[in-house]
Amino acid sequence: MATEDDDRPRKKISHEIGQDLSLLSVEELTERVTLLKTEIARLEEAATKKRASRDAANSFFKS
Repeated sequence: MATEDDDRPRKKISHEIGQDLSLLSVEELTERVTLLKTEIARLEEAATKKRASRDAANSFFKS
């Protein structure tokens, strides 16, 4: 039988740079590492797209 806690939405994991990590469990730390790795990949992808766009514009206007 489900408890009331099962019906509540799970709190979204967030991380603040420089945050005190001493109160977090190993599982919470692992979740945050995964979160940050995903965010790094997203940032790198956005930077790559912007570089490609900039390079295409530069080559068009230099011609």
